[in-house]
Amino acid sequence: MIDLEFAINTLSLGSLYALLALGLVLVYGILKLVNFAYGEYIMIAGYGMYFAATVLHFPWWVMMLLGVLAAVVTSYLTELAAFRPVRTKSANALIVTSFAVSIFLQNAVMILVSPRARAVPLPGFMSQTVSIAGATTPVRNLMVIGTTAVLLVVLSVLMKRTVLGMAMRAAADNFITTRLMGVPANLVISTAFIISGFLAGVASIFWIGRSASVDPLTGAAPLLIAFIAVVMGGMHSPTGAVVGGFVYGLLFNVLSITLPASMISYRDAFMFVIVVLFLLFRPEGIVRGGYTEERVG
Repeated sequence: MIDLEFAINTLSLGSLYALLALGLVLVYGILKLVNFAYGEYIMIAGYGMYFAATVLHFPWWVMMLLGVLAAVVTSYLTELAAFRPVRTKSANALIVTSFAVSIFLQNAVMILVSPRARAVPLPGFMSQTVSIAGATTPVRNLMVIGTTAVLLVVLSVLMKRTVLGMAMRAAADNFITTRLMGVPANLVISTAFIISGFLAGVASIFWIGRSASVDPLTGAAPLLIAFIAVVMGGMHSPTGAVVGGFVYGLLFNVLSITLPASMISYRDAFMFVIVVLFLLFRPEGIVRGGYTEERVG
């Protein structure tokens, strides 16, 4: 039965997936790159929180800030050291580079930390539940809904009301023309990676909050979800990415309550079938964005 509890759970799941998808599509809009290292930014944020809490013994709010900062710094450094030198090459070079960065970060964590999962001591209130009009839901669900709403408003103002945001929008529409008009390419691309890393860091707090642990493969699942949400919503539109995240959350929860118990384990397979249908009948996604085939130099 669809009730308030279902609506809150769907909104919270969709909010988390919207953050994941938005962070992925911001870079794709400018570089036309599906950054397969994006999941590792989430993983690095998790380890940042782990070290801040267990080694440095910082309070929970500092722990979260350091986790987000770790994702931002990692995202920026990968753009600077890995993607910038090859972005004038072919699209295949960028894709291979993103895979290489992903594998490098995973193996670096396995060697320097451990291949085993580590417990992340999150604040107790995130696991508490509250009752709203008879519906019981974890506090973290309300937190992710509120956080996503605030971030979407802030990003909307940034993209529409600031010079840098307008430059990023123009670059996403036509990068070459924007660059010829004097907009610095490195600044625009670096900003996109920084914002992408920030969104990954914030999403990591709530993603890891569900299991309170992190391991070198933590980023694989959110990367896949973000990619599916972007395909469904539209890879050429930040709005489409947000819509795709909420649609993914809705479909996922609907399947959870409609599928028989014996078929719940096949829920992801049903989601892939839905994605294939989108690719066949609506390849541009729910929200149609601008199409360009230019390469960024």
